[in-house]
Amino acid sequence: MTRLAATRTQAAPRLLVTAPGQPTTSWKVTAQVREQPAAWIAQRSGVTLMRFDQSLVHLTLHAGSSDGGMSGWTYGDKISAREIHLLLAAFNGGFKLTYRDVGFASGSHVAVALKAGLASIVTYTDGRTDIGAWRAGVPSSGKTVFSVLQNQRLLVDRGVAAASVSNCPITCWGETIGSRTFVARSGLGINASGQLVWAAGERLSPAGLAAALISGGAVRAIELDINPDWVAGYLYVHHRGGPSPVPVVPGQLGIAGELLAPYSRDFLAIIAK
Repeated sequence: MTRLAATRTQAAPRLLVTAPGQPTTSWKVTAQVREQPAAWIAQRSGVTLMRFDQSLVHLTLHAGSSDGGMSGWTYGDKISAREIHLLLAAFNGGFKLTYRDVGFASGSHVAVALKAGLASIVTYTDGRTDIGAWRAGVPSSGKTVFSVLQNQRLLVDRGVAAASVSNCPITCWGETIGSRTFVARSGLGINASGQLVWAAGERLSPAGLAAALISGGAVRAIELDINPDWVAGYLYVHHRGGPSPVPVVPGQLGIAGELLAPYSRDFLAIIAK
């Protein structure tokens, strides 16, 4: 067998992540799993959007060393050894767990008790994730919950932004530095096909974040953390020596260690199946 023929018969890499390069308003494939498109990226009006196919990836909720504050989490304060070679992307979680209207549970641990009606990112033991209002849409009957991150009320429901995004930007959607309406904001949604949609930008109102998520196809969405110190997202390009983080939000301050080193806050990772 020639060297060329041998190369052609080698198994394709399970995961291939590429840096996004020049941003476009249209979705561009940025990761493949088993040669199938698994993640896409776009930038629209200063907002970075990423979309993930849950038939090829799954979400993991990580507890921070401060937000979480206990040992024994399945997914702790940095990307774990079980995830490192299958890591596509990671981004900030929700508000500090001392804030009002939050909840956090994973595996057998509960950091903050879950509350009915709050917007919730719910991951089941089968690896699927859904987003909805707790006890009013999620969890699904007959499915076992593995983790839940709660943050305020739904930002988007049935493809429509919450009525309060325009008339109650701070009291309803989080305290900001200097009480500014336009600050760094992030959110996670789900589209009608069950794909996850993440959005973030450095100068967004709640209405702008909701509009970005809706433009990305989200039918339900939750606001994640806000303010520049906390909003950050990464893609991870893999090399022989391990993954290299690529920041995806123009102007983001970033997170020390880029979620590969211990981090004080909770965060979310996207992992190839």
